[in-house]
Amino acid sequence: MSLQKPAHEQLTETIIGSGIAVHVETGPGLLESIYLPCLVIELRSRGLRVETERSVPVRYRGLTIAHYRIDLVVEDLVVVEVKAVKALDPVHQAQVITYLKLTGCPVGLLMNFNVPLLTNGIRRVVHPSLYHAGNESPQSSENASLRKPDNPRDVT
Repeated sequence: MSLQKPAHEQLTETIIGSGIAVHVETGPGLLESIYLPCLVIELRSRGLRVETERSVPVRYRGLTIAHYRIDLVVEDLVVVEVKAVKALDPVHQAQVITYLKLTGCPVGLLMNFNVPLLTNGIRRVVHPSLYHAGNESPQSSENASLRKPDNPRDVT
């Protein structure tokens, strides 16, 4: 019997491969505004449906209090947040968790292109409801350094 990977797991592998292709061609040291369109071109060349700058409302008691803009949503399954920073901070992961909660996407990728080796700049973030339900670990094969927050409410 063959176990098939969830669709979003295969998709994250393809997105990471696309990011690596961009990084190999451009290298580190550019602005996020350069990496983002390059990644879109690469993803679309692989036949993926990519939405850029998706606006998502934040609601409280039925009222919209803010809107966030998400860098990329791929195949309505994966949120991708592109960075070009010295180092990823916990606030960047909190940002992706917020986007996952607002979109309902099962997984997000935080990709920092300002590193010598892109795989060192990638964090895979799982929607909190998935790891709370025991369906998936917050750790990933792409980066085992992710850990479930002690209290996920503290990071959003």
